[in-house]
Amino acid sequence: MAHETGSAGDAPASAVVAIVRAIDGLAIWSGRLFCWLAVPLVAGLTYEVIARYVFHAPTIWAYDVAYMLYGTHFMLGAAYTLYKGGHIRTDIFYQNWSARTRGIIDATLYLFFFFPGIALFFWMGLQEALHSWDIREVSDASPWRPIIYPFKAVIPIALLLLMIQGVSEFLKSAHAARTGRPL
Repeated sequence: MAHETGSAGDAPASAVVAIVRAIDGLAIWSGRLFCWLAVPLVAGLTYEVIARYVFHAPTIWAYDVAYMLYGTHFMLGAAYTLYKGGHIRTDIFYQNWSARTRGIIDATLYLFFFFPGIALFFWMGLQEALHSWDIREVSDASPWRPIIYPFKAVIPIALLLLMIQGVSEFLKSAHAARTGRPL
């Protein structure tokens, strides 16, 4: 017997949809926010190129700013990339499977590989970031020696966002596995 709209049987599905939409909204918001890190990255590199090749006066800070901004941009964009389906996947077989089969495979992989791996990386990244803040770590990569503890804090933040988006992707996969329809 089909459920009517608004019946008690729809409550779990509507709750899942609400959770997925909220989490996906966070990924979209963070993706839109963190994409702006490309602007200071390009500005800094442009300044460095002009200073180096036009005025023959290279900076000591451009390398450090570039790797920190690029790394931050790359890491903080991971949750948005997961939302958009942009991470690596071998589609040779996957594209031919039914929504239910894809859901079963994806939900299983999220549960047994993604979450444990991301949890481990989050824990280790958090420990490294806390240690870096404790010792007020600076970079040894250049004579400028900038502080890098804020940069290292990006690692657990990015992993937390990625794990949260993973919850949404798992719920979508579990729904597809159960119903045979994507969410």
